[in-house]
Amino acid sequence: MSVLLQVDNLQAGYGEAQVLFDVSLTILAGEVVTLMGRNGMGKTTTIKSLMGMIASKAGKVAIEGRDMTGQPSYQVAKAGLGLVPEGRQVFPTLSVEENLVATSALTRKTGAWDLAAVYELFPRLQERRRNLGSQLSGGEQQMLAIGRALMTNPKLLILDEATEGLAPLVRAEIWACLETLKSRDQSILIVDKNVSALEKLAERHVILEKGRTVWTGSTADLKAAPELRERYLGA
Repeated sequence: MSVLLQVDNLQAGYGEAQVLFDVSLTILAGEVVTLMGRNGMGKTTTIKSLMGMIASKAGKVAIEGRDMTGQPSYQVAKAGLGLVPEGRQVFPTLSVEENLVATSALTRKTGAWDLAAVYELFPRLQERRRNLGSQLSGGEQQMLAIGRALMTNPKLLILDEATEGLAPLVRAEIWACLETLKSRDQSILIVDKNVSALEKLAERHVILEKGRTVWTGSTADLKAAPELRERYLGA
């Protein structure tokens, strides 16, 4: 498989406050990879850096071999990264369908994902396509956020806290959706607190500790090393 995303020695932060000191990870085409670590270890900052939402201080981000370090968010999106942000952040005054179409217009890419495909994946969105974003439940907003990212036909789908704050039944729907995307060879980078669910979904895992990549390995490797959970993932 070809390398889709290569991140080397990434450093970033907010103003004078440095959060990332040495983050490195690789994602191959068609691969599902998790970004793990306790709260405050740099997962969201890493995602924001990849998406061009905050400037990196050092290091390199390459998409399919193309150096995208320091590029603005719209260029990163055009290059193939699609974000489902923490907190969903749907447009509250736009309808479901307007939310979906807006992002596809921004990147102007065609591919497998259009309105019909998103509605097939999330029938509830089709039922509520005329409702405003503010009129949706939390679960429906998360479906909309995923659908909105898919409408850009991303090479890599990035989800930050994929099931945070959702009811158990809705969480199950989201995990089932991600399994469907995996079966279609969609590359995914995902952050979530449910380690067991992540182990079932992903091939490889990257653990961050205080803004540094401290471990990378397969699901089998992670399951064989319970001390990793206690040291890096425990409360």
